[in-house]
Amino acid sequence: MPSTTILTMFFYVYVLESLKDDNQYIGFTNNLKRRIEEHQKGLNFSTKPRLPMKLIYFEACTSEVDAERREN
Repeated sequence: MPSTTILTMFFYVYVLESLKDDNQYIGFTNNLKRRIEEHQKGLNFSTKPRLPMKLIYFEACTSEVDAERREN
């Protein structure tokens, strides 16, 4: 019997902490690596003045609605 692969898309809730002012930023995305790189490059209006940022927490959700709810 052939095996089937189930591809699940994940949505990530993450917390960044500013090394400049110790404040935290919470966000969600479907591509965590890309989003963290965007923050580090200063492409996010909310975190740009607070760089550098470090990732201190993330979790994966299988539902975008759940990830948005957790972000809030």
